[in-house]
Amino acid sequence: MPSAIDLILIGSLLLALITVESGGWFLTRVVRGFAPANALQQAFFRAGHAHAAVLIVLSVAILAVIPYSALDGGWLWVARLGAPVAAILMPAGFFLSVLGRDPARPNRLLALLWIGAASLAAGLATSGVGLIAGGAAAL
Repeated sequence: MPSAIDLILIGSLLLALITVESGGWFLTRVVRGFAPANALQQAFFRAGHAHAAVLIVLSVAILAVIPYSALDGGWLWVARLGAPVAAILMPAGFFLSVLGRDPARPNRLLALLWIGAASLAAGLATSGVGLIAGGAAAL
């Protein structure tokens, strides 16, 4: 069973999906021409929206099973927070790196995307190894 912390995180992530839903409304405005955006911005807005939704759902799935892992201490926190942190940083990198009237290329805030990707990789690797070890110990 998930811990109290895991349940709070899962609940928070489910509420965060409401912001993804409102982002979908914004995207419909962009593609219909009601919110001006160049091709780069449109592509990055779509990517940011998709990453936010997928990473939040992935985070909920990880948090639901992480209690069965063989992790504790700092490793448990890496597994718990890797995907949720990525769900914030990666979309932020997509959205914030193309702000402005008509950017020709992403700005330096694109680094948030890569920091988020590193957080996701660390969280997935730690969760995966911890769950395999937990399953092996339960055999």
